[in-house]
Amino acid sequence: MNAAAQPRESTPLHSVAVVGAVVRDDGRVLAIKRADNGRWAPPGGVLELDESPEAGVRREVWEETGVEVEVRQLTGVYKNMTRGVVALVFRCVPVGGTERTSDESIAVSWLTLAEVAEAMTEAHAVRFADALSEDAPHVRTHDGRRLITTA
Repeated sequence: MNAAAQPRESTPLHSVAVVGAVVRDDGRVLAIKRADNGRWAPPGGVLELDESPEAGVRREVWEETGVEVEVRQLTGVYKNMTRGVVALVFRCVPVGGTERTSDESIAVSWLTLAEVAEAMTEAHAVRFADALSEDAPHVRTHDGRRLITTA
């Protein structure tokens, strides 16, 4: 049976998230301390059905941080193999707004890459390194904390 003819129940369901790797001129990146788990991460969330990925990134970054961004480039696609979430990460630059917390963030800060590596799980920290690399976009899988190497 081909994929188009398969019953709906057998079709894998994935959630699509959009994430902003927001980078200032001084190289610091925008991060939030999440309200739900107390961990540092780049701002982002679920893409709404009626919005483009770029619009979703602008909305999510604004909602979680108060920072307005210009979306520049897709820098990575990351799949959480445990939860079935596919995240599209975009490099962005700040263009306005003022940092503030929200219902989803208990802290907002501009971190160095060294601080990111110290504060975030590997699965989240790599998104900033990838966003700043010359060979983007990257495609990676992870288990929610660590990268998974695939053959």
